[in-house]
Amino acid sequence: MSLPTTVRFRRALTAVALSTALLAGATACGGASGGQGRQEEISSAAVADLAALAAAEPAAAEQDDLAAATPSPSTEAEKQKFAKTRFVANAGLAAGATYQWIIKPYQAGKFKKGAKGRTFALVKAGLAGAFAYNRLKAASENAKGDPLLSKAMGPLTAGIASLKGLGSKLRKGQAGDADISSFQDVINGVKDAGKSAGAPVTDKVPSASQLSGG
Repeated sequence: MSLPTTVRFRRALTAVALSTALLAGATACGGASGGQGRQEEISSAAVADLAALAAAEPAAAEQDDLAAATPSPSTEAEKQKFAKTRFVANAGLAAGATYQWIIKPYQAGKFKKGAKGRTFALVKAGLAGAFAYNRLKAASENAKGDPLLSKAMGPLTAGIASLKGLGSKLRKGQAGDADISSFQDVINGVKDAGKSAGAPVTDKVPSASQLSGG
């Protein structure tokens, strides 16, 4: 069962529009820094990287819609297995996006004032933060379908909720060390919860191929 073509097309247009707007914003901000009219150079690879990230949330939401439209598992064992599968997928995407576009550039000093490519790194981090938060919420919902996962994820609910506005802070360059640590701590907590419930989570960076359904 698949979603109507018009729905997929509309989501694709939304993703393209979002990535284009963000790229324009990043270029403008780069040109304003230092008062010298210099613009940050953005490679074609970076453009594709940001476009993929902008498309990630609509694509993940589409996967959720498709899963919801699939006939429900009939037995309790099947329901729990399905819940674990969805949990692992969503948590893995959240972990991969967090490491690739938040933790990794932060450790490399990309978010520091004066760092080369800072504006673009912050735009990507902001998108990744919003994406990771939404995927963690989805993973938390998935966990409710399995008793062990539900119990393990219970204590993490507040931590996940605290990440809600951090994507915006990252994009604006207002996130501090504590904010970055919050993402890392929640991701580690989710991984530990999955492992303890027999649903180990592996980082999965959203890719253009995956997001396009390839």
